[in-house]
Amino acid sequence: MVKKLVFLAALIFVATSSFAQDSAVCPEGYVCTKNENSSEVISRSDSTTTVKSPPPSAIAPSINSANSDLCTVGVSGAVQTQILGISAGKTVRDMNCEKLKNAKTLYDMGMKVAAVSVMCQDERVFNAMMDAGTPCPYDGLIGPEAKSAWQANKDKQPGEVQRSLNPLKDMDDDEKSTVMGVGTVGGLLLLLLL
Repeated sequence: MVKKLVFLAALIFVATSSFAQDSAVCPEGYVCTKNENSSEVISRSDSTTTVKSPPPSAIAPSINSANSDLCTVGVSGAVQTQILGISAGKTVRDMNCEKLKNAKTLYDMGMKVAAVSVMCQDERVFNAMMDAGTPCPYDGLIGPEAKSAWQANKDKQPGEVQRSLNPLKDMDDDEKSTVMGVGTVGGLLLLLLL
């Protein structure tokens, strides 16, 4: 029985000491809980970054004709492939502009027949002058003498000379567009092969 009493006393002592510790940590009138958690986070990351940027662009040069007295037109172009980019530009003479400037200059100098003669190099102007009854000058001749000279020498009329130099002149519009289309497609294919 003594053993039972000692055991009971030890049990009461242990119980009261644990309540005393808990009441010392938790103030009176509060409900306290004890939470013991432990966590472990292991993170591993392998990443690869691939940057794919487009190739640099071939930019066509800007060709500016700042001087308005020049009869030139700027033409430029560029082609870009994955490996190589090419750009080029140049100026092209505007022959009609030059013809108009020459005729105006001759007219301003008092050379009216010469100015008309320069303009008559265009087939449209030549035909308009003939239709109006004022034929273009022919080798120093004007008026009815020039008209009969032009009729006697049809091979020297502006349209006839241009037709002999340009084989496309005799084709109708459908044939011209076909030839031009084939040429354009062939040129683009050639550029793509470069």
